Amino acid sequence: MKNSILELVKKSSHDEEAYKALEKIYQLYDQLQYSSNIKQMAEDIYVWLHTNFNIDNVTFALFDIERNNRENIFVEGDEFYLDDDMSFFFIINTHTALNAIVSFCANSKEQHEEISKQYNIIEAALFQISPILQNGIIKKNFIETLSLDSVTKVYNRHYLIENLNKQMNLSKKEYNSVYFLMIGIDHFKAVIDEFDHDIADQVLIELAKIIHTNISEFDMVARLSGDEFLISMLSSNSEEEIRKIAQNIIDDFSKVEVIVSEDGQTLKKTVCVGIDVFDTHDKNDSIDKTIKNADIALYEAKNRGRSQLFNYKDLKVEDTIELF
Repeated sequence: MKNSILELVKKSSHDEEAYKALEKIYQLYDQLQYSSNIKQMAEDIYVWLHTNFNIDNVTFALFDIERNNRENIFVEGDEFYLDDDMSFFFIINTHTALNAIVSFCANSKEQHEEISKQYNIIEAALFQISPILQNGIIKKNFIETLSLDSVTKVYNRHYLIENLNKQMNLSKKEYNSVYFLMIGIDHFKAVIDEFDHDIADQVLIELAKIIHTNISEFDMVARLSGDEFLISMLSSNSEEEIRKIAQNIIDDFSKVEVIVSEDGQTLKKTVCVGIDVFDTHDKNDSIDKTIKNADIALYEAKNRGRSQLFNYKDLKVEDTIELF
């Protein structure tokens, strides 16, 4: 691939087509210099392929070798597979466990033949931009390591609070109140004791999925520690609606079955939810205090049994919170 670039450079002094090919390659190279993240880079690659080669079907994916996991960063056009007769792919190796695959597919045999004739240009371009993509992938991985829980891929507490404050400050909407839900799995330690950490992780992953299916894109989720998840609700300030969402999470998770053995045995678990609200106009209130109150509400819910929902404001002086 390096030789392809050198060959084009040699020809460009007397071959106009070679010169135009080099122009195309460095247009993409220059464009990616301004991309702020790996998703933007993927979108820029698609635009370049579509503009110069009429390619409509493009996928940019990250592949984690250690976890055997694929994450699609950008998908445009019709679905296709790497082993399709009319597909092409290029692998960007970062020399880490996380690599990228740029793949695209022709719409017809005629287009496939045309792309094949020019594939050396596309391959040379992707080779030329590989260092930029490598840096973008490593940066993404570094940011996620700092901000995301490694098991469930939701935020950690610090990142949630940091982004919540940013979102509230940047949004034109005035937030008078922000509800927080603290979610905990009932008797989670028993899962680890009876099975293993892999099964426990799968339970956590399934809970994260249930949470995401019940909240808005404007709401944020973090895993605090162990089995506890925190949700900041920016999509609604209606207590009735918040309670309904919390109840839906409780109900939906109780139906989830996690396979725990090769013969198909399954495990079903339940969760409890604690609620508190942060009053943005109350100088004596704070996000940290509200989160602590939601945690207290969660423990009170757990003290009352499985699949319970409890609001901190309903806590009475005589209630005893058994934290241990």
